[in-house]
Amino acid sequence: MFIINENDREYRYGDHGPKYLMKGPRSNFALVQFMPGQDFRAHYHNVMEENFFILSGEVDIVVDGVVNHLKAGDLIHIEPGEVHYVINRSDAPMKMVSTLAPYQEVDKVEVDNPVLD
Repeated sequence: MFIINENDREYRYGDHGPKYLMKGPRSNFALVQFMPGQDFRAHYHNVMEENFFILSGEVDIVVDGVVNHLKAGDLIHIEPGEVHYVINRSDAPMKMVSTLAPYQEVDKVEVDNPVLD
């Protein structure tokens, strides 16, 4: 067992990206934040499945070329092999929870970001 406060960790890119509160041994748990216009590299996982639960704001999560516009309270489940890309195209910050399982130390394969309208 362990307890951690989100203030004990930092976002990967200063004010945005994932903030991992737990990495392994069986799953990952992160808070993810994006300011307006921010995104991260499209990718897929070979083994891990990923869930995003939107806490606040709005976000577009593109899965295998399909744009999914999500808002607070929405959850999206992404299977291994599904290419996903996240971008905040709104005018407000967005915050969500990300879970990945089963834990793999290296399982992310980056690809080119999709072209969006």
